[in-house]
Amino acid sequence: MRRDKQRWSSGVLECWSVAGAFPLLHYSVTPLSLRPRRLGRAGFALYEVLLGVTVFMIGVLALGRAVQNCLNASSLSAEDTQVRQILANRMAEIQATPGTPDLAKETKIETGYGQVKLIQRTAPAQLTEESGIELNGIILVTLRVEWSRGGTNQSEGVQFYVYRAG
Repeated sequence: MRRDKQRWSSGVLECWSVAGAFPLLHYSVTPLSLRPRRLGRAGFALYEVLLGVTVFMIGVLALGRAVQNCLNASSLSAEDTQVRQILANRMAEIQATPGTPDLAKETKIETGYGQVKLIQRTAPAQLTEESGIELNGIILVTLRVEWSRGGTNQSEGVQFYVYRAG
């Protein structure tokens, strides 16, 4: 047995068919704005979505800045390591070379970070014993490296003693 029943709901005509125990909706032209909203099951509002996207973008920008800082620190560390290696190499050369080191010497070295100027100065150490006797043959060597990083002049240096009998 089939029965059709029509009724008005929120000003819109709905057509129901009742077949057996379960009524079936065949046709509805109810606009979304007139349909009742179920509480607790509603979607997100536009301002909630915008707030979420804003928080996400702030996080992404902060993460990008942190990565940039890490890359800068890594580059500065590599540059500093290379400068220290230049100083260590020159110090080993002076210690291994027989004879008196040069009194003054400047060398320009090309690195992957730009040109570096190595400055060498030597002078007698003028050390004395407790009794006042001057110690001969000890030479004070000063090595200094100068370079430019980001438009700012940088320098690193080391001093050491070399003994040359003579």
